[in-house]
Amino acid sequence: MARQPATVKVARWSAVRPWRAIGAWIVFVAVCVGVSGVVGTRMVTPVEAAVGEWGRAEQIVAEGNFKDPAQENVLLTSRSGGSIDKAEGTRAAQDVLQRLRALPEVESAEGPVPSPDSSAMLVQVAMTGDKLTASERVEPLLGVVEAVQGAYPGLRVEMAGDASTNKAVSDTQIKDFQRAEIFSIPLTLIILVFVFGALIAASIPLVLSLTAVAAAIALSAVTSHVVPSTSALSSIILLIGLAVGVDYSLFYIRREREERRAGREHREAVEIAAATSGHAVVVSGLAVIVSMAALFVVGNSDFSSIATGTILVVAIAVLGSVTVLPALLSKLGKWVDRPRVPFLWRMLERRRESGRSIWATVLKPSLRFPKATLLISVLALLAMALPMTDMRLKVVQATDMPASVPIIATYQRLTAAFPSTNSEHLVAVEAPAGKSAAVNAALRQLIDRTSGDPLFAAEPISSIRTSQDGRVATVGLGVPFDPRDEQAERSLQKLRDEYLPETVGTVPGARYAVGGQVAVNHDYVDEMVKALPWVVGIVLLLTFIVLLLTFRSVVVALTAIVLNLLSAGAAFGLLTLVFQRTWAEDLLDFRSNGGIVSWLPLMLFVILFGLSMDYHVFVVSRIREAYRRGEAIRDAVRIGIVGSAGVVTSAAIIMVGVFSVFGTLTALEFKQLGVGLAVAILIDAIVIRAIVLPAAMIWLGKANWWAPRFLHRADDQQPSPQPAEVPVSAS
Repeated sequence: MARQPATVKVARWSAVRPWRAIGAWIVFVAVCVGVSGVVGTRMVTPVEAAVGEWGRAEQIVAEGNFKDPAQENVLLTSRSGGSIDKAEGTRAAQDVLQRLRALPEVESAEGPVPSPDSSAMLVQVAMTGDKLTASERVEPLLGVVEAVQGAYPGLRVEMAGDASTNKAVSDTQIKDFQRAEIFSIPLTLIILVFVFGALIAASIPLVLSLTAVAAAIALSAVTSHVVPSTSALSSIILLIGLAVGVDYSLFYIRREREERRAGREHREAVEIAAATSGHAVVVSGLAVIVSMAALFVVGNSDFSSIATGTILVVAIAVLGSVTVLPALLSKLGKWVDRPRVPFLWRMLERRRESGRSIWATVLKPSLRFPKATLLISVLALLAMALPMTDMRLKVVQATDMPASVPIIATYQRLTAAFPSTNSEHLVAVEAPAGKSAAVNAALRQLIDRTSGDPLFAAEPISSIRTSQDGRVATVGLGVPFDPRDEQAERSLQKLRDEYLPETVGTVPGARYAVGGQVAVNHDYVDEMVKALPWVVGIVLLLTFIVLLLTFRSVVVALTAIVLNLLSAGAAFGLLTLVFQRTWAEDLLDFRSNGGIVSWLPLMLFVILFGLSMDYHVFVVSRIREAYRRGEAIRDAVRIGIVGSAGVVTSAAIIMVGVFSVFGTLTALEFKQLGVGLAVAILIDAIVIRAIVLPAAMIWLGKANWWAPRFLHRADDQQPSPQPAEVPVSAS
């Protein structure tokens, strides 16, 4: 007798004691939320988020304990364009200065400083208190600017700086995420209603996934005291949790309904669903978890935080699917199909009884001409992946927000009038206290060297600062280019490779590093490029091991990896084609920065490789069921693909719907993530699972199940249980 999976034993316990299982789940979620409220969340600090030489510069600056207030800029320009009226501009600037200096949030306000082309005047402001919390205290300053604007209608009076930009971006993202939550949850419910035709069946996956998300967000607050949390974590948990949680429940419920329709008693139907779909859910969840775990090797706090959060939500979603879901299905019985949506229910029933399926038609080329279909589809996917070879990685900046965000236009006018405010190189030096005079002399020499170089601004942005203990000194060197411009990159390399070694590098015992926005762009991209091969290698290896142990087949595991690589490559190619160029800007409401978000390929690869296992494990499990019952490989593929096509299509539509909502967000990084995931899931569910996979498995034949002798189990050759005899349809 074949061994029963652990999922069957758990499902049987839950089905016999449904109220205990349901009550335990409610208590678990409530305890998680309660504990998170007590312990709070520790957010990642700028020093922890920094990498490479930029990270070393941040550490040196932090050791200096400098007073580093948030800097704001009030820009005055003429509304009619051209030069500003000097007298009116001066009066308005003095009004701004007087009002700002009266605010407790302002430490100092200086100016006005005329622009080189006389088109603008600038008032420079330093805020009181911690720079990290300045955005929460900047509202009174914005109020002053608004009041002065009203008093001088002929001028444009606006503010842009550390706190105001952070506040504008944060407010925009909060509104975006609220909109995403408002739309994604009802959208998911509507799709589920169309999938099941009954409200209770549609509600169960959504409720389970949302409770899993709530528990994971709460537990991530607890884990943040070990792995600090990044600001985007809750949104990532919602994105992944809603997708996988609904998918897992969908797989389980569809199989249980299938068995009930075949005449099984509802508890027996639950156990069969647990042995098949439940087992596939556990394997799929494990594949996602091991994929996300690969992010820990990056050594970056943001990636470690996202890995921790997604592992939590996937693990909790799996736990709910194999424990509380069987209890709910057992308790509800046939009531799970109530209340029925009249027209929709009848349509789904007619389609199911007729046995018609669009996927039987889609599958025909793979069944009849597997080699030709495989060759053509693989070549098409490779062609889609081709633009990926031109992919350029860039760090996202606030200026990548669309022009509809008002502060972005302000920033553009500020940098046009005062080019030296584009960016800076923050030079940080640490040396023994007795070397303070020598370090300062070397930094002055550095300023002299760079001031005559066209790659640098004529004057430093910030003067030389020395810590109270004399061990740390800093200076800010201006760069008259966009931080991601090739010229800015050249100035960074020249500073690091020539100017610093020839000046500060001559001071014995001095340790130095260059930070600033240009360094952030260079070092972060460099870190991602270095980490990508390691992460890809670990994901491939761990996924191979999971699939090898699950299916006891080397060929099945290798096929899955190759197909997933094709799917990811095609998605990356389309992503590059859309976002690295400008043709889709109006269509998707974004402004191209000429590149792909630096962390996106790594993150997208890991998420896609994990999520694609949902479909692959589910589909191949159905094919193996048929094959182990004695079906020929061609028939087993047909039965498995057509039999699973409905649930895979439904799951894919839900995922695409959720991801597409995130593709509507303002922030470029989330727009790229949402569009990339939606496109990849479509490719994976339709092209890979319905065309490439069946063609490959038919071509390979019996070789699909080859494995070394040590992987064979005693029950491998035993036939699978007879499936429910119901017509296969797309519903």
